[in-house]
Formats: sequence, structure tokens, C-alpha cells
Amino acid sequence: MKVFFCKATFALILAIFVGSVARADEVSFSANAPMIVSAGESFRIEFSLNAEPDDNSFQAPDFTGFDVLAGPAISRGQSIQVINGAMTKSINYTITYVLLAQQSGNFTIDRASISVGKKSYSTQPLTIEVTDQPARQTPQPQTGSTTSSGPEMQAEAQERIGKDDLMLRLSVSKQSVYKGEPLLATFKLYRRVPIVGFEEIKFPSFNGFWTQDIDVSNAQWQRETLNGKVYESTVVKECLLYPQQAGTLVIDPASITAIAQIVVQNARLADPFFGGGHEVYNVRRKLQTPRVNIQVKELPAGAPSSFTGAVGRFSMESSVSSDQLAANSAGTFTVKITGTGNLPFIQAPRLTLPNSFEQYNVKTTESLRNSVNGTTGYRQFEYPFIARADGEYRIDSILFTYFNPARKEYVTLTSPTYRLEITPDQSGGESYTANRRLSKEDVEMLCEDIRFIRLNNPRLHTQREPLLFSGLYFGLLGVILIVFAGTYIALRKQIRDSQNAALIRGRRANKVAIQRFRVAKTYMEQQNQHAFYEEMLRALWGYMSDKLNIPVANLTKENVREELFKRGDLTNEAQLFSDLISRCDEAQYSPVASARMSDVYQEGLDLISRIESTIKR
Repeated sequence: MKVFFCKATFALILAIFVGSVARADEVSFSANAPMIVSAGESFRIEFSLNAEPDDNSFQAPDFTGFDVLAGPAISRGQSIQVINGAMTKSINYTITYVLLAQQSGNFTIDRASISVGKKSYSTQPLTIEVTDQPARQTPQPQTGSTTSSGPEMQAEAQERIGKDDLMLRLSVSKQSVYKGEPLLATFKLYRRVPIVGFEEIKFPSFNGFWTQDIDVSNAQWQRETLNGKVYESTVVKECLLYPQQAGTLVIDPASITAIAQIVVQNARLADPFFGGGHEVYNVRRKLQTPRVNIQVKELPAGAPSSFTGAVGRFSMESSVSSDQLAANSAGTFTVKITGTGNLPFIQAPRLTLPNSFEQYNVKTTESLRNSVNGTTGYRQFEYPFIARADGEYRIDSILFTYFNPARKEYVTLTSPTYRLEITPDQSGGESYTANRRLSKEDVEMLCEDIRFIRLNNPRLHTQREPLLFSGLYFGLLGVILIVFAGTYIALRKQIRDSQNAALIRGRRANKVAIQRFRVAKTYMEQQNQHAFYEEMLRALWGYMSDKLNIPVANLTKENVREELFKRGDLTNEAQLFSDLISRCDEAQYSPVASARMSDVYQEGLDLISRIESTIKR
């Protein structure tokens, strides 16, 4: 009895607490209906509220232009959640009407209003387009098995699908662009009959373009009017294309085999016992887009030397970690390029530091987002350095040039000039300070610099030839001069090499490629085919760009082959590179891989090893 009383008391307290829990969200009242309907078509309009309304407070709008077939139908629902001891309560209150579109035109359904706690809330007006073209019904796919009553019924099911009832269309944002200027390619599927699946999906390889996919996994079916007909459409693939060469580039056809589900009336089975004679057939229809030509214009002549292939609209910011450093301490010069365009291809601008500064590898960070106009975000380059000598120094301005397609001109951005004060090293390390003078503390008194006169007979010896101007002197002097000259030549060569960006890129090409191969191997072990081939393409193209000093804007198979021919007998390597690029491009989007990932990975490693053994930098 005592246990029962405790349970009842706890339940009562819980009920009182639940009843007093405040709503976590604010009150929301909205209207939802299709934006496009056909004349004579019925549809639903729903008014949704996330709270309990006051009694008889709902005011429906005027449905001018529509017949009200049913409604208002009211549905209520609520849920309670307890998470980590916190309790939340949600309420769903929906009012539904079924309307019939009478005639074509654009009609506006005014605001609906409702009260919650004596406070009024309203929906936004809805504009609905009513078209003359009757909509094809797209019922829910049948879950039962299809029948096979004969070729006549199958043929009738085929005839039920009109030529325009299923379509695959490709739309591009631009058909005339500059080299390096991104354009958006969108593949859309249109239907007026129900679809239950797809087969043999094949998208083009986009020869001549560098591609960047846009995530469309959350794309939903939307109503859309096309050529006066109402369709349901969805995006099946969307990507940014960066043309890598001038001329006419062709986007090959894409193809999808759609499986439509068609209901056919069989007069022989018209008895209601057999489902009224309705039979369901799966009909396969191959859909294909036409070829699309893209005119790619060459960039105008007269590009500044600071132009490395950036196309779009950008801004540049620069900063230095500190304008006062101690000798032998590290500093960082930072450049941040922000904007929209072919951001993934932007390279670090050239930075010239004083000769006494040691410069290290540039660190790159980025935040990119693909949009209709291209890739938006920023790329940040950090130049670490160590100042070895104290004094006053100046870091000259850096230049970044990009091509603006809208203005059809090159734009050069210039950073400020920075002055650095390098103070002597206080930690005891040696700094290369010029004109160093001795202080009083550097002179030590010995107290024995003059000795007492010798009293006994001294033993005299013949004095040897002084070292000065002797043969040994000139020999040592020659050795010192040779060492000095060798050291000077080596230092000059090191400084000259550090300022040669092409040489540095060529030397680190193998290291960067190996790092990317390791990332690709990780994707291969995870069986992530798309990511593996994308990383392999980056590794191969990036290696050739660095090793052969080819700007990204001119990076094509033909240019790589030409550079390899110039540097030695590398005909086989050029052909292997072209084959690997083609296989990776095909396998990246193919539903069935044309080559094993392990074979492509090993051949890529062998290719780089063979080129490294032939081309020495």
C-alpha cells in the first residue's frame, strides 16, 4: 500500500510539473501549399501552429479563385522529451483545407490569423500559379509485384509514357567564359509519371575542365513549369567547372535509365475481386542530355608578371606577427586572399625577404564554399622566417594579380611595406652584428705585463724567420682565400636558389606528391572510391605543375607531354601519365570502377619515381 501511495504521489507531481513546463520554442504559425498547380487539380493547404490556440480564434483567409472541397480539418499532436533531466513539451496543431483550382492565372491567398494566449499571430500570404496544362498524376509506387499478362499490356504501358513525360536536362550558368572562369553545370530530372528507381547512371568526364562537385544529397522533388507543362523536378548532379584551356570545349551527354511505374487497366480482370483489373508495370526509359558546347576565351595579353592564373573577384590582407623581434627569433608574415572565383588554384604570392632572413615552407589554410558564381571563401598563406642579424629592415610590398571577367581586365593588389626592428639576441646566441666595438669590460688587466730584468747570463738562440711573408704564411693565406671564396659562392647560390620559386617547387614536388599519395592510400583502405580518385588527380596534376613549372592555368595533358619531351626521353612516362589521368577521371564518377585502386596507386608511385630518376633539379 505504501509503495502504491508513493508511486501515485510521484505520478501526480510529474503530471503537475509537465503541465507547467514552458514551451522551449517561440510560437510559430505558417501556411504551406504547392506553388504550381494545374486548372482542375485539387490540392491541400495546411496552416500549422506549434502551440495550443485560444478557442474559436482561427480566422481563415478568403480562397478567391479556388473551390473549397473539404475543410477545415483539425489535427492535434504533442510530444514530451526528457533529456538529461530537462523536460520539453512540443505541440502540433494543424488546420487543413482541400481546394480545387478553377482557372489559370496567379492567385494570392491572404493571411490567416489565430490567437495564442490572447496574442494574435498571422501567416504570410501565398502566391499560387495555376496553369492551363493538366498535370499528370504521379501516384505512390506500388509495393506489390508487377504482372506479366502479355506483350500487349507491356506495350500499352510503354505507350502511356509520352515523349516529354520523362526528361533529363543539362543547364549551364554560362556558355562563354574565360579560361579559369568557373561555370555551374546542373543536371535536372523532370517527371510526370512515378519513378521507382534508376539504372546505368553515366555522367560526362568533362574533358578540358577541372570539376568540383556540389552536394545535392538533400535535393527534393519540386513542382516546376516547363514549356507550359507542370513537372516534378529534382537536381541529380551539380558541379562547378573550371576550363583549363581555350577553345570550344564539349560537355558530352549524360544518360540515366529511369524505371517508371505505370498502372494499366486490364479488361479481362475488371472484377473488383482482382483489384478492379489494375496491373502495374515497370517501364524502363533511357534519358539523355544533348551535347553542350562551351566557348572558352583566352585571357587577354599583357598579364603582369605577378599573375599566376587567378580569375574572379578577390581582396588581399597582409600582416606581420610583430614589427620588433630579437635576433634568432621566429616571425610570421601572413597573406589572406578572400573572394569568389577559382580560389582552389590560387598560389602563394612571391615574398622577398632580406638576405639575413631564413625563410621556411609556406603554410596554407583555407575555408572554401562552392556557390553558383564559383568557389567562395579565403586562402591564407603564412611565411615563417627567422631574423639572424640585428638592425633595421624593410619587407617590400607583395603583388597579387587576378583577372576580373566582369571588367575584362587584370587587377593588381599591393600589400603595404613593413619595417622591422631586429634587436640583439639577449639569450646569448650569436647574431651577425656589424661594426661591433669593444667595451671596457672586454679588456682584462693581467698585472704581469712588465717583468723584472734578468740578472744571469742569458742563453741566446738564432731567431727563426718570422711567419709574416713566409712561405707558410702565403700558403695559409691561399687556403683561407679558397675557403672564403667557396663559402661565398655557396651562400650566393643558396640565396639565389631560395629566391627561385620554380626551383623550390621542383625540389619539393616529390615530397608534396608523396604526402598526397598517403592521403589517397587512406581513402583506398577505406574503400572510398570517389575521394581516392580525386586525391590521385590532385597528386598527379600537382606533381607535374611543381616539377615541370607549369602554371595551373596552363596545366593540360598536352603541355605536360611537351615539357616531358623537352627534359629527356620520357615518351613512356608521358603516355602513362595521360592514361592514369583518363582512368582516374572515368573511375571517379563511374558506378563500376574500370581499374583497381591498388593498380592506379602503384602505377602513380612508379611514374613519379621514374620521372624523379630522370629529371634532376
